Amino acid sequence: MLALYGHPFSSYTWKALIALYDTEIPFEFRVVDPEHPRHQEIVKSASPLGKFPVLDDDGALIFEATSIIEHLSDRFDNAAALIPSERAAAISLRMMDRVFDNYVMGVMQIVVDEYIRDAENPDATRIGEAREKLIRVYGWLESWLDRYDRPERISLIECAAAPSLFYADWVHPIPEDCSRLKQWRAHLLSLPAVKRCVDDARPYRGWFPPGAPDRD
Repeated sequence: MLALYGHPFSSYTWKALIALYDTEIPFEFRVVDPEHPRHQEIVKSASPLGKFPVLDDDGALIFEATSIIEHLSDRFDNAAALIPSERAAAISLRMMDRVFDNYVMGVMQIVVDEYIRDAENPDATRIGEAREKLIRVYGWLESWLDRYDRPERISLIECAAAPSLFYADWVHPIPEDCSRLKQWRAHLLSLPAVKRCVDDARPYRGWFPPGAPDRD
């Protein structure tokens, strides 16, 4: 059986979990925290900076959420829809995966990191710059959604978009003039695989450095 190492509050753990839950591939979830030192050791051994999630497939350790999803798509027939077989479609999908990881989650993380660095005195300039970037990305995604042909099943795009938009909207809410994006975020959070991640993470909301809003 597969084993996924991660934490229920981790956005990138969500990304891998969404793929596993939606495809119903059997796996064991192994929480990485101080109470499970062996799990921490395995994660630290898997990648240069020892970050989760990490997938253990019969002793082969795959790190980075996108790589885990690629592995699932290649390894299991019921996960094939995560990555389209047609080359041009797959390239387009992988491009959007990077948009959500780098331009949504990555920018959101700048704000979170400032509060981790100094919760009482975060750098207002860096936070302001990050929020401006999020506004720009939100506008771009609003236009992109107008031409996005949503798949019948969850794909790599949904796996990347759901956690990144969930947390980014906490840092800087999606504006009213991005109605398609707001509706799509709500749709993503209603998907059973995503909803399960949201619910499992509820006990840890107090950990969100800038402060979790009283919603979602």
